[in-house]
Amino acid sequence: MIAGHMHKQADSEGSIGRLAYKPKLLFLACYFPPVRAIGAVRTGNIARYLARLGWEVTVVTPHSYVWRTVEDSERISRELEEEGIHRILTDHRWRCLEPVHLKCWDQNVGWIAGGICRTIARRLGLDKNIGWIKDAERACSNLSPKDVDVILASGKPFVAFRLARSLSNRLGRPYMLDYRDPWTANPHAGRPPRPAIIREEASLLQGCAAVTVVSPSWGADLDRRFGVGAKLHVVPNGYDSGEMAAVKPHDFGHCAIVYTGIFYPPRRVISPFLAALKHLKESLNETSNEWYFHYYGAQGDHVHEEAVRFGLSDRIVLHGKVPRHEALSAVKGASLAVVVVSVEEQASSEMLGMVPAKIFEAIGLGTPVLLIAPLGSDATALLARTGLVKSFTGAETQGMASFLKDVVCGQVLQLRNIEICSWATISKNLDALLRRSMTSQSYHQDMRDGNGAWDGSNEPKPAS
Repeated sequence: MIAGHMHKQADSEGSIGRLAYKPKLLFLACYFPPVRAIGAVRTGNIARYLARLGWEVTVVTPHSYVWRTVEDSERISRELEEEGIHRILTDHRWRCLEPVHLKCWDQNVGWIAGGICRTIARRLGLDKNIGWIKDAERACSNLSPKDVDVILASGKPFVAFRLARSLSNRLGRPYMLDYRDPWTANPHAGRPPRPAIIREEASLLQGCAAVTVVSPSWGADLDRRFGVGAKLHVVPNGYDSGEMAAVKPHDFGHCAIVYTGIFYPPRRVISPFLAALKHLKESLNETSNEWYFHYYGAQGDHVHEEAVRFGLSDRIVLHGKVPRHEALSAVKGASLAVVVVSVEEQASSEMLGMVPAKIFEAIGLGTPVLLIAPLGSDATALLARTGLVKSFTGAETQGMASFLKDVVCGQVLQLRNIEICSWATISKNLDALLRRSMTSQSYHQDMRDGNGAWDGSNEPKPAS
């Protein structure tokens, strides 16, 4: 009895000790709030929820002045401070390599010079954000081992992975890699990766303590190519319940069907969905149901051209690019959100693993989703339990039209278990993984074997 009491007391004291000590995370996130980019949604949620779980989070990220479009910088700075999140703000060189997101001289001669630089960079296989590395390293030069317990790098850009290893070698701390997208197996890449980049990815994976990916298919592909094994973990995207609860629904005054974001022709296009809308328009021709399709994004030309082709010009409303809060308001006020993974019926593992982050926001807002995805898509499998997602392939035009008719006539999907997609749930798994990575045997073994630093002599080979 006494021994049992002492055991409980020791456990209690140990728990108190663990709670008292705040582990220190150095988070390398090029895309991070307030930049208006989908990649910043995941990194922002990771930082916030880990801070709430007791981590001392320091984020290395470019200063807001380098970005073309940002959300309310002052408000976000206040919110991060309230969460106890620290930032090491950096500059970003060679911005002309990423003119879509980064401010640069892009007029007249500047555009020509930037174009030459981008062409050279593509031919050399350089990351568009290569200019961030030196500035980030300089900003981190005063960090010492006592400031960091574990390093987490989120990619893309995948130069963040290289920076993670460099800091890991200098500070003697393990690093963990978070893949928001595939690197050398990205299905949207314009050209195949250079062999040197594949070798670098293999090396970085060998030296890390753990790897996270957002979908099972991407994880299986990464393991098949590089033999990642037990280091590999699936940490999907999700929604921030607090942010979603604060969103005010837009009052459309009619049955609104909404698509937000971008397309990637020819795999991700709006054409099959508009074909279904054409069938819907014809089937409801003599009813009084009022409905419109609203597009929020930069590719209005694509939507307009396809709408003209399908005879739907009178049913399409183009809103252009809007701030994040406006897009969320539209989704919350909509009767249905549309998400397209790919219009292919059969797809590669890279495409099967594509789970657009915006689908989680629709789920968090309680808005039903019409998902267009290939057979066997991870998006279909992962989200079936929420009850809010109805999935079709791009060829199932009649099925989509029938479902759309039900939506317009007032039938709705019933949500079931959406909490599985919340960051409150997801972050607990990431928290446990990071704490294990702090004492990772594989990382410390690599350091003892001399594999923590890469000079080419111990270069690993990708798994066959």
